[in-house]
Amino acid sequence: MAKEKPIRAAVLGASGYTGADLIRLAARHPQIAITALTAKGHAGQTLAQVFPHLASLDLPALVTTDAVDWTEIEIAFCGLPHGTAHGEISKLPERVKIIDMSADFRLRDPDVYAQWYEGGHSAPELLANAVYGLTEHYRDQIKGAQIVACPGCYPTAVLLALLPLAKAKLIALEDLIIDAKSGVSGAGRTLKQNILFSEAGEGLSPYAIGCHRHVPEIEQELARAGSKPVTINFTPHLVPMSRGELCTCYVRLSGKAAADDLRHALAGAYAGSPFIRVVEEGVVPATQHVRGSNFCHIGVFTDRIPGRAIVVSAIDNLVKGSAGQALQNFNLMFGFEETLGLEQLPLFP
Repeated sequence: MAKEKPIRAAVLGASGYTGADLIRLAARHPQIAITALTAKGHAGQTLAQVFPHLASLDLPALVTTDAVDWTEIEIAFCGLPHGTAHGEISKLPERVKIIDMSADFRLRDPDVYAQWYEGGHSAPELLANAVYGLTEHYRDQIKGAQIVACPGCYPTAVLLALLPLAKAKLIALEDLIIDAKSGVSGAGRTLKQNILFSEAGEGLSPYAIGCHRHVPEIEQELARAGSKPVTINFTPHLVPMSRGELCTCYVRLSGKAAADDLRHALAGAYAGSPFIRVVEEGVVPATQHVRGSNFCHIGVFTDRIPGRAIVVSAIDNLVKGSAGQALQNFNLMFGFEETLGLEQLPLFP
């Protein structure tokens, strides 16, 4: 049941890009009251000092997590870095619901987490309470969840394109090649040499070849859908734009399936999903068509190689790939319309 009073929320890690976009969206959500903002390195500063584009919002100053009064806070949106989030979340009162935008609760196996994220999980007992927050595929579980682990941006784009096809057994899960490209905001706000303007501008480069940390997430969910282990070929690329993500998935068709069958399966799977648009035949998804919005566009194309098809998906990595999906999950958890606070259309040009 929807509540009459707005839900009192805290944003942990409010000085990062995902935290900032969560604040931007949540500030206009009619059922959210942001009552606490945390940012360890910026504690004591106002939001306007850290993000001038949010200066018009009347919100509390940034503080450390320990300084937050949790008495009436009902939910915490966590935008902390991986490896930090699980330690902070484990300290919060049990009654506070969590929507985590880090990687710390996405992987169901703590050993797999330790393998990919340099160190053990400090709160493995909480993993059993965490629901993978890919909204369109886990709605029922999200509604009653205590902890929702929002997927990474790459897994969101890839899984929205491939999960319905895996469930329908239309593609061969042992032969998946994914070419992914993301804007530099996907690397976070920490100063890094490879995302300096003079280093990333006017160029295109792959990174984390064969070892990107989003791989186990994608494999985990595809394996669950296909009921067998999955190993993918995944290569991400850094594109000199601030936001946006495009994933091109090369798939081998199963049996007598054709590209039209994939398109029909996707359209059927997302018939009740307001933010997923399976584009018409011949239309090419593009990041500029979803920028600033919570939409995902998916297109299917016949490959010139017999028995193969190409599936392309586009999202805004900071919205549908993070903060927007977090708000979509919030709406489910508290009984609001799934689209509430997320009705904004894409920015173009």
